[in-house]
Amino acid sequence: MKKKRVIFKNVDVIDIGSKGLSICKTKEDTIVMVKNGVPGDIVDIETYKKRKNYFLGNIIKYHSFSKSRTNPKCSHFGLCGGCGWQNMLYESQTKYKELKIKHLFKNIFNIDKINPIVNCDENFYYRNKLEFSFTDNRWLTENEIKSGENKIDRLGIGFHLSGKWNKVIDIEKCYLQNDLSNKIRLSLKKFSKTNNITFYNSKFNNGLLRSLMIRNSSLNEFMVVLQFCENKFEEINRVMTHLKLSFKEITSLQYIINNKKNDSIYDQKIHLFNGKEYINEKIKNLNFKIYPKSFFQTNIKQTVVLYEIVKKLCDFKGKEIVYDLYSGLGTISQFISSKVKKVIGIESIYDAVESAKKSAIENCIDNAEFVVGDMKNIFNEKFIQKYGKADLIITDPPRDGMHKNVINELLKLETPKIIYISCNPSTQHRDLEMLNCKYKILSVQPVDMFPHTNHVENIVLLKLRDQ
Repeated sequence: MKKKRVIFKNVDVIDIGSKGLSICKTKEDTIVMVKNGVPGDIVDIETYKKRKNYFLGNIIKYHSFSKSRTNPKCSHFGLCGGCGWQNMLYESQTKYKELKIKHLFKNIFNIDKINPIVNCDENFYYRNKLEFSFTDNRWLTENEIKSGENKIDRLGIGFHLSGKWNKVIDIEKCYLQNDLSNKIRLSLKKFSKTNNITFYNSKFNNGLLRSLMIRNSSLNEFMVVLQFCENKFEEINRVMTHLKLSFKEITSLQYIINNKKNDSIYDQKIHLFNGKEYINEKIKNLNFKIYPKSFFQTNIKQTVVLYEIVKKLCDFKGKEIVYDLYSGLGTISQFISSKVKKVIGIESIYDAVESAKKSAIENCIDNAEFVVGDMKNIFNEKFIQKYGKADLIITDPPRDGMHKNVINELLKLETPKIIYISCNPSTQHRDLEMLNCKYKILSVQPVDMFPHTNHVENIVLLKLRDQ
């Protein structure tokens, strides 16, 4: 039996919750979580799900709008899974990100003073990497459904629908990356439709065009990587030739043939069609080569800001041995190398480590060493014996945080200082709880790397407690 939906009227939107949802509180103190609400709005809500302590609902009417509200720039706002905060003034976005960090660190660590968040000067066109999905069954808008047309074009290329990762909405214009990204995507879509090139069907795992990755650098170099589901050489060649001839700006044009159920590229062979296998990027005076499988910060200007903060917090004296955990392309290692005796980067992806070694040579850095291996297995007593006891550790793990084995090793090692960088303060907070028995927090510094989203980068400086 279908549960009855509840309607709450004249409800205050009071705060921002997890995953970008807004927190609403009724006059009876009932909590309802909604999308697209801005604190300060007064709304009517229809619920669609009951949780233990709150409802999930949709806003069905606005009585008044918050002073923090603004008109979204993007026509896809509300459907697209990205940029969920575009309806909020930027200064309000960063205010709530800062509050998020304060709430996290107040509860367990009783830290009242959090450094003010570092804002992002450019909050549109700041990303250097976007990935788009092809579909032969795109999500239809309400207007399209209401039109009653039988022959609606279902082909599309875009992003996943908010909250529905198996559905794709067709994107006309995205404001996150250099506008050449839009031109490449739209040209590819038009060419493929005109030439009857098939789009991907996720249910049956067929159709030629599967995904599109576009990367660009501050040096104005562009990488395009197309993923095909089927090995149809003639059609692949036609598509790739179209991109080659249409966009001379593409520095690196590559493709992948992937018939797996998932579109992860890390276990796939990459074919170079035209240009170089990489694009060049620069951080201050350091040069880096970015390959299709390379992890690289998506906001290069804010990355420089982040690294400068890290360097300042480290307060190097010039004689330190530093471990850089989850080192990726070795960007942090090389950024700090001139200030330390030696830095050892550890990374699980072989290609990233090889790239880090090459860029270190190119950058004339001889005191940085890079080691490949799974962090939870390689970072142990044997490793410490080989490379020496660290004076400082920098860790920048993926969103899932650090493995408990790594945390246990940090506790055994008792390095005087740790700097923990995270794009997910929740898992960072979890890990810090485990480190809390031996380390105290000296500084918490949020940095906005991802405008118009609920994501925030956070830097925490830890010092070993007096034993």
